Amino acid sequence: MGRVRAADNQVIRWGPERARTGPWRGDARVAYLAPLPEAPIPSVDFVRRCLDQLTGLGFARVVTGALAPAEQGAFLAAGFEVTEHLHLLGRDLRHVPARGAWPRPDLAGLRMRRAGVADRPAVLALDHRAFSPFWRLDDAGLDEALSATPSSRFRVASHDGGAVGYAVTGRSRGRGFLQRLAVEPATQGRGLGRLLVLDALAWLRRWRVDRVVVNTQLENGRALELYESLGFRREPVGLSVLAVGLGG
Repeated sequence: MGRVRAADNQVIRWGPERARTGPWRGDARVAYLAPLPEAPIPSVDFVRRCLDQLTGLGFARVVTGALAPAEQGAFLAAGFEVTEHLHLLGRDLRHVPARGAWPRPDLAGLRMRRAGVADRPAVLALDHRAFSPFWRLDDAGLDEALSATPSSRFRVASHDGGAVGYAVTGRSRGRGFLQRLAVEPATQGRGLGRLLVLDALAWLRRWRVDRVVVNTQLENGRALELYESLGFRREPVGLSVLAVGLGG
């Protein structure tokens, strides 16, 4: 099947199996390992070969992306343990509210637009204010969110010259993924999160995506309430983040 190798875009390949990797949240001692959505479910051999390679690169610990139960078996067999549980919610896209029915956030002069390179520092600063330390993105984590699917959309909402919200949406093989959603804590509850989600759903619908999924932490009641109010429903089983120590 060939040896495992890491490509320049930080994808580990072995035969048809693929997983994205890199430092977790900027920590040079911790790697993340996330199967690509278009690749087969990882085998135990593939996961073990990935761990061997990451050990050789000097990592001391590996954390997975959010995995469905069907994806977890090989990781558990290779020594990983569950560290975080997440809600998984799904929504079909047959009916998406027309733009005229979208909310108007109570933020005069709000502007929604495509995010560019110049927006990244402000977006990451916002992300750090919106999430607890374990879930915060650094520059590499934002790159991973943007490249986790073959096609993605990066939108930022600005107000008074600063970023107050952003969303990363991806699509792959007719499936949609709300990869990241963050709203400035001081502006939460004013309709901006709802507007960002509807904007993401409309983009997916234009590309004829049938279904979209999103995950959120068990304790994030505000996000759960937002998604469910927009037609998302909890899946029967959630997702988990797994981790394992390396080298001893």
